[in-house]
Amino acid sequence: METLNNILHTDIYNGTSLSDVLTLDFLASLLGNVVTGILILLVGLTIAGWLKRRITNISDGRARLDDTLFAFLGQVARYVVMIFTVLILLNNLGIQTTSIIAALGAAGLAVGLALQGTLSNVAAGVMIILFRPFKLGDFIEVAGEMGTVKDISLNTIELASLSNTQIIVPNSQVWGNVIENYSVYPTRRAEWTFGVGYGANLKQAEEVILNTILADERSKREPEPFIQVNNLNDSSVDFLVRVWVDAAVFFQYQADMKRRVKEALDAEGVPIPFPTRTLHIEKNEDTAIAAQ
Repeated sequence: METLNNILHTDIYNGTSLSDVLTLDFLASLLGNVVTGILILLVGLTIAGWLKRRITNISDGRARLDDTLFAFLGQVARYVVMIFTVLILLNNLGIQTTSIIAALGAAGLAVGLALQGTLSNVAAGVMIILFRPFKLGDFIEVAGEMGTVKDISLNTIELASLSNTQIIVPNSQVWGNVIENYSVYPTRRAEWTFGVGYGANLKQAEEVILNTILADERSKREPEPFIQVNNLNDSSVDFLVRVWVDAAVFFQYQADMKRRVKEALDAEGVPIPFPTRTLHIEKNEDTAIAAQ
């Protein structure tokens, strides 16, 4: 009897003994805690989903706001609400959360050490999303890759190359490298080097080059175009030419001008020399006598 009595008075739930469990009051209390826990969980899920949608939709219809940034903030807000919901739920069930939080902290440290590479990508992804060195649709060059930004996630960015192939770059390589963004400014400066022969009339060549480029409606007069003899090469006199143009047409414009200037120089009779090399051959007298 003494052993049975000890078992009945053993604490099994929040300081409650087994004998108390058999009472209707305790069962009603336990049922109430379970119902309350379910309500807390449902309310937490509802608030988390509503808050995420509200934050994500802030950028809708606002061109200045980055959709990726607010989608990320919405996810963060959802996870924060869910964490607090779980803690409140555990407290309502009478479970001490202090030890659980400590255990989760230790487990998080172990997981962090095991996933250093992945976490570095996530940390870099957070920096990219917060500071926004580029956005969706920008044409960039980073980590030796060039393309249009199609997606930005916490782990990687996705680029579409000029040949429309998919390029995936880890965020740690993006944030830790120089990023060249070709889409930030509305205009760019095109640059060419055109070579003419040493016998060419340099003033005529300069006028032909400059007039041909400025005849194109894409060429901008402001800032003022630049043309100047830049180098006396082995077989040519080189003109350095710089003209401003809209960034959207930069690549096609630069290619078009190379062909048009070549055709214009040919039409005006301005020589464009091929690389040449002069060889001087000296005869050895002993070799010449032996050959006789």
